[in-house]
Amino acid sequence: MKTRTITRYRTVPHTVDGETELITEPYTVDIPLPPRDWDQLVRAGVTTGAVVLVTVSVVWSTASIGDLLDRVVIAPAAYGAAVAFDTAWIMCMAVEWLCRYDPPRARIARYAGHIALAIAMAAVFAHGSLADQLVVGAVGAVVSAVAKGAWMIAMTVHARPLDTRTQQWVAKRRAALDGQRAMIPVRRELLRSQALIEAERAALTGPDWNPDHDPTESGPATEDPDDEQPAAPAGPMTVKDAVRTALDSGMSDPDRVLAYVRTRADANAKPATVDRYIRLAKLAG
Repeated sequence: MKTRTITRYRTVPHTVDGETELITEPYTVDIPLPPRDWDQLVRAGVTTGAVVLVTVSVVWSTASIGDLLDRVVIAPAAYGAAVAFDTAWIMCMAVEWLCRYDPPRARIARYAGHIALAIAMAAVFAHGSLADQLVVGAVGAVVSAVAKGAWMIAMTVHARPLDTRTQQWVAKRRAALDGQRAMIPVRRELLRSQALIEAERAALTGPDWNPDHDPTESGPATEDPDDEQPAAPAGPMTVKDAVRTALDSGMSDPDRVLAYVRTRADANAKPATVDRYIRLAKLAG
């Protein structure tokens, strides 16, 4: 068994002139080496080879298509546009990799990559044809196909297919979480719209406008004191202050007090908390 030597440290006592202190002492130990993971080495080699081939394909296609477009436009624009041909199918491969656990979405990226690859190969072949070098054009076009094929093989090495039941479970979980994420900008947009509406109303009606006031309401009813709503405070309220305000306004029903607290102070106020403040307020009164 192969081993390797490493240095570790331990604390030991050391005495000088009858006084003992703890000092750090280095020592060496031999630990066994794990067996070489040839599968991982081969996997890394395949991935590296695919990356190299993709790089070669980009360089070749850019030079070939750039020279083709250079006939009608300036060189910077020609070679800049030439990069887009191989970049398109490379991006499709990246999307296919990210969606490897979502077969429908990965399938779309795969088909789009094939179309982008065919366009890039046709452009390279057209360059060779115009230069009266059909063989060179054909071989150059095959370079991109070889690079994409190598990357597809590398993806099969790294892919971990899921069974049908697990795939459905992943799809449902992803849909639920994506729905929650999608609601974040939706809620933000709704709040922004509401704020704009209230700002416009305040600008049109003056500084005394209250967004919680309904102009269609008549005066306070005298039949039941609990139906009378207390006036809105000028600033933010705590749960305790909201309970005190509701009781001072004549509310006696705990449910109505709770509704008022949730409207004016805390939308998530708990009934037990409101009841406790009601008892404290009655004791104090």
